[in-house]
Amino acid sequence: MSKVLIVDDTAFMRKLLKNILFGAGFDIAGEAENGKQAVEMYKELNPDIVTMDIVMPDMSGIDALKEIKGMDKGAKVVMCTAVGQEKIVKTAIKLGAKGYIIKPFQGPKVVEEIKKVTGA
Repeated sequence: MSKVLIVDDTAFMRKLLKNILFGAGFDIAGEAENGKQAVEMYKELNPDIVTMDIVMPDMSGIDALKEIKGMDKGAKVVMCTAVGQEKIVKTAIKLGAKGYIIKPFQGPKVVEEIKKVTGA
């Protein structure tokens, strides 16, 4: 099954995503709490897909997306966004994000989007 790197600055959100994805049979490659960690872990772990929070300290999800896409044009990144951030999501899609999931997370929707992006 696909290896997922979960990126969110909130431990609760990482755990929630981890439980949803692990329960659906995905392999959790790792967890990062900010964009800088995400970029480093992407290099190290080479995940199949990344779930990327947009608003984080140190480096935003948008900046981390730019760096990851700069290293790997084929990177599959799904943005995690709160309702009302549609403008930022459109920017992320233009920069190469493959999709998005909306907080608060609903298990079936998360799994559906990740499967769609990974082709699982």
